[in-house]
Amino acid sequence: MPVVRSTIGKNVVIWHENLVNIYDSSIGDNTKIASFVEIGGAKIGKNCKIEAYTFIPPGTVIEDNVFIGPHVAFTNDRYPTATPKGWVCEPVTVKRGASVGACSVVCPGVTVGENALVGAGSIVTRDVAPCQVVHGKKAEFARVIPYE
Repeated sequence: MPVVRSTIGKNVVIWHENLVNIYDSSIGDNTKIASFVEIGGAKIGKNCKIEAYTFIPPGTVIEDNVFIGPHVAFTNDRYPTATPKGWVCEPVTVKRGASVGACSVVCPGVTVGENALVGAGSIVTRDVAPCQVVHGKKAEFARVIPYE
């Protein structure tokens, strides 16, 4: 996958440029991007680290000095459908110095505050205050599916 229609800052490291999909985005100086990352229509600040298998959709803003763990998914559509009819972009913002742990999902319209920490495996549905630590969304027992 190529890097197209994007502005790439100085000293940006994209570990395997053929194994990322970056389009219509800007990437700040000294940012490191691992393999199998998709960044589309987003703004990434300086000195960030984005680990493998991360999805960053249109409208997302990631400020300077942010760490994004592997397999993180940012979302920008509260009611996704297969057609663009009625689509409303609700971008995510991750403020300066924040960290988002591995396998987390950040829901549409959420702001992760400055120097906040999102623990691994979290589902973030509301804004995270500056310097706040949040974590988790434990699976709950729903019912037993009968074996046939």
